[in-house]
Amino acid sequence: MIARLAVIGVGLIGGSLARALREAGAVGEVVGCGRSLPNLERARELGVIDRFSQDPAEAVVGADMVFLAVPMRAMRGVLETIAPALAPGAVVTDGGSVKGSVVADAGAVFGAPPPFLVPGHPIAGTERSGVEAAFAELYRDRRVILTPVEQTAPEAVDRVEAMWRACGAEVTRMDVSHHDEVLAATSHLPHMLAFGLVDTLARMRENDEIFRYAAGGFRDFTRIASSSPEMWRDICLANREALSAMLGRFSVELADLARLIREEDGDELLALFARAREARDRYIDGVR
Repeated sequence: MIARLAVIGVGLIGGSLARALREAGAVGEVVGCGRSLPNLERARELGVIDRFSQDPAEAVVGADMVFLAVPMRAMRGVLETIAPALAPGAVVTDGGSVKGSVVADAGAVFGAPPPFLVPGHPIAGTERSGVEAAFAELYRDRRVILTPVEQTAPEAVDRVEAMWRACGAEVTRMDVSHHDEVLAATSHLPHMLAFGLVDTLARMRENDEIFRYAAGGFRDFTRIASSSPEMWRDICLANREALSAMLGRFSVELADLARLIREEDGDELLALFARAREARDRYIDGVR
């Protein structure tokens, strides 16, 4: 049971965590914090939070669990602000998509990653944002990756794991650098492809006609290009090494695909498509 949860950033991710814990009866009071006063007021109206403050230091006073759901570029500033106000025994965790930068920010603020910080990443979300988009089932049967470092206290990790399990999530643990490499391939790269494709087509002279005749496959693939541009800019910069390496590798594969099409190599195209379908079907059937 979390007596008091402070959620810094009451949007889809933070708001859904609060909703899920309320539904599970696993939290007492929820204090929200954010830059948008209307969003915080709406969060209170919806019952996502009990009260709010726009000052992070004030919001974390007395909280035994603090969840940071802020843009990557804001993480260090928030850690600096809340550091003097954290209660003894409080645990701090986050939902950022890049863990190396969170650990680096914590090191810059505290001198080393503090034992009460448990870097984490829920593998869940939609293209929508704001507290209106939050729902209690977001994390149900989804994976949450925790990336504790050498300095992280085991009891802090256990408390964060229990929190996510109360939301219905499957919790795994992973090395920080490995997490960032995996997410560069499975999450960040697909978003780059969606953003890049839509931008390329939008700048073509015939773009009105192209989008008018877009089929379901195009809509499905590019749905994630409706995600927050600011958030994805921050993710790209925070995970620039792993993501740029993955983009470079994919560029080689894409050039090879273009060559096969140009050379009318039907056998190799068929083999490539068959491998991709088999891998995709195996993923859908075996891993969620």
